[in-house]
Amino acid sequence: MSEVKIKTAEEIALMRRSGELLAQVFVMLDQFIKPGVTTMEINDRVEDFIVNELRARPASKGQYDFPYALNTSINDVICHGMPNATEVLRKRDIVNVDITLEKDGLIADSSKMFVMPEAPLVARRLVDTTYQAMWQGIRQVRPGARLGDIGHAIQQYAQQHGYSVVREYCGHGIGREMHEEPEVLHYGVPGTGLLLQEGMIFTIEPMINQGSAKTKLRNDGWTVVTRDKKLSAQSEHTVLVTAEGYEVLTLRPEERGA
Repeated sequence: MSEVKIKTAEEIALMRRSGELLAQVFVMLDQFIKPGVTTMEINDRVEDFIVNELRARPASKGQYDFPYALNTSINDVICHGMPNATEVLRKRDIVNVDITLEKDGLIADSSKMFVMPEAPLVARRLVDTTYQAMWQGIRQVRPGARLGDIGHAIQQYAQQHGYSVVREYCGHGIGREMHEEPEVLHYGVPGTGLLLQEGMIFTIEPMINQGSAKTKLRNDGWTVVTRDKKLSAQSEHTVLVTAEGYEVLTLRPEERGA
């Protein structure tokens, strides 16, 4: 396992800027994403916005030969859903949009669930619980805590609400590379795992399933779905370990003061 990179003050400042820009992308999408829009239209709008308005780069494009600026994961898609020109959002859908943005060599990574106007209550509850589970994990972050504390907090919250936690996919260190050490599991045992230090930056991005935690990879080699075809949701932020605790670098305007 390669060493976990402690970020310099300069790198932290640049990542904070990348995170602020990425938050602006989601603000734009709040008005853009609605029933009738295709996932490819979402992809193209985001790429245009990042490149031409924010003067940045969609870091996912070209990474591991992935051809798009983002992932769009609808309903039973857990993660890595690929935009498609014929995939149209419907009134009862939930969709996760996962975006990475690079500015001046440093990368931020975040995802948000978008709930269509007629999505059923069971879907809304799953989305809300997933978001709150992410925050349960984020609130564990501080120097001297361990990665197991984060995973345990997420797992406990999700399971208390009757959901399961996907185990095959996890958060990760991030900086000049999209995926760095450490791996951040969304389940675990308190007091175990890597000791957190000031200057570490990583994503916390739980994937929570309505039914079983079992997953299935589609034939495209990217799209991961629930094996039982029940709903899945995900929430993600990029988080800095500060001297006092944590700072969410990708915090969106509607989350400030939360």
